[in-house]
Amino acid sequence: MAISAFGIFVLALVVFLLFLLFSGVKTVPQGYNYTVERFGRYTKTLVPGLNFIFPVWDRIGARMNMMEQVLDVPTQEVITRDNATVAVDGVAFYQVLNAAQAAYQVSGLQNAILNLTMTNIRTVMGSMDLDELLSNRDAINGRLLHVVDDAAHPWGIKMTRVEIKDINPPKDLVESMGRQMKAERDKRAQILEAEGKKQSQVLEAEGRKEAAFRDAEARERQAEAEARATQVVSEAIAKGDVQALNYFVAQRYTEALARIGSSSNNKIVLMPMEASALVGSLGGIGAIAREVFGGEAPRPKGRPGEYQVTALRPVGNAPIEADRHAGAGVPDQAMRRNGAGGSRENTEQGDRQGQSGERPALVLPATTHEK
Repeated sequence: MAISAFGIFVLALVVFLLFLLFSGVKTVPQGYNYTVERFGRYTKTLVPGLNFIFPVWDRIGARMNMMEQVLDVPTQEVITRDNATVAVDGVAFYQVLNAAQAAYQVSGLQNAILNLTMTNIRTVMGSMDLDELLSNRDAINGRLLHVVDDAAHPWGIKMTRVEIKDINPPKDLVESMGRQMKAERDKRAQILEAEGKKQSQVLEAEGRKEAAFRDAEARERQAEAEARATQVVSEAIAKGDVQALNYFVAQRYTEALARIGSSSNNKIVLMPMEASALVGSLGGIGAIAREVFGGEAPRPKGRPGEYQVTALRPVGNAPIEADRHAGAGVPDQAMRRNGAGGSRENTEQGDRQGQSGERPALVLPATTHEK
């Protein structure tokens, strides 16, 4: 059956209407925004999802990526404030916030951001010294981000980060910096060593000062004690108590014997006496004191080379009485000055005297030790 001309027209009209319908349906993927132009003029922005436009009159203008994007900044040379040349590269992160502004406010968005970042890197880093440049990267990144973000704000984009990746000074400058760093570290080490020695000397001096102070205090206390002891003995003697003098002299006597025995320059020390002889000598010292204070007759002189001999005998309950005799007239355990400390005859006489019950006496030779 032949189709009439009207039927063909209707069929063509239906096909055209279907074509227009499908042409007005636009699907926008996630992360993108499309701009719509009507007769070449921006009218609206299509967001992700299913959208409708008027075909023939409207068309898609720019497809803008709304996700955060990365832009590499190529290496460039920068002259610092102290005339040092360094090679610098970096990276920038940005995100489109307004698709219409990014599409119609600037031509070539990525190229514009790249050139803006590079020029601001030269501006910011050129106003700093090399040492400041190498040690303050965070400050440089912050200043770059602030400057570039303010400049790119009219374009509908947001600069999220601007980072300096590498700063490469010339090799000769790196070597100079290495020598400078080594010299600075050596200087610090010497300063620390000197400070340590100073502190050690100060502490040592303080220790010596404290020790000297305590030694002086100890000597002062000892001197006060000796003065007090001497005063007590003097008061006792003044009151007629001779025993205090005996105790004082005996103490000094025993201390002197101890020093003689412990002396390092004596090869032989001969001390031929026993405890009874020591007690007898102490009694003799007391008798001498009574003679001095009581006005007894002066003692007889002995032979040359001998000291006086004191024979000690108890008389009842009275204190020990002392008689003085010449050294040659009393048999005794005596040691005469004949070389190494007394003869065999003297020793035998002392033994016989001890067997007979007679109290021994002591004769001190002129030399009692041999150096």
